[in-house]
Amino acid sequence: MIVGYKCFNKGLINKYGIVFEVGKCYHVDGEIKFGDKGNGFHMCLNLEDTLRYFDGFNEEIEICEVYGFGKVREFFDDYNEYYNLYSCEYLLVLRVLDREEIIKIMLESNYHNTIRFIQGFKLTNSELELFKRKYNNDKMIFNTIKCYQKQDCVVNEEENDLSLVKIRKTSNNVE
Repeated sequence: MIVGYKCFNKGLINKYGIVFEVGKCYHVDGEIKFGDKGNGFHMCLNLEDTLRYFDGFNEEIEICEVYGFGKVREFFDDYNEYYNLYSCEYLLVLRVLDREEIIKIMLESNYHNTIRFIQGFKLTNSELELFKRKYNNDKMIFNTIKCYQKQDCVVNEEENDLSLVKIRKTSNNVE
């Protein structure tokens, strides 16, 4: 039994066009597998990991709190730093989180998860200020906001490391 999160397109529609409902329990038959060619209902222990599957910048999404149970397959993607991903035989959609709840959860989350959330979820200026204040204008948080939220960056593709993100100055010099 796992309580976690699942992302949907607006209207609680999954990537395959199936409409879900709050309070309803769903079941899948067969061997439970994870992935695009898997079988089962995917969910994540961490809210920000749901953004791996949906574009939080360009799609209208809804994030739900869900309960997965029955046969459960856990998946870790060490290379891309995704952990605690699950495919479940049964899924109960508990509730849709409103935007304020999503922000509150992420403000209470750890530093690493917060960075990943900022990379994948379009935030308003006032929401960005909350994260800046919490982390006291931390350079990594500031650079992540500038790069992902403001689209004002150049990434060092050879290193492909967020810590090496170069922020473009207005004079076109790179620092």
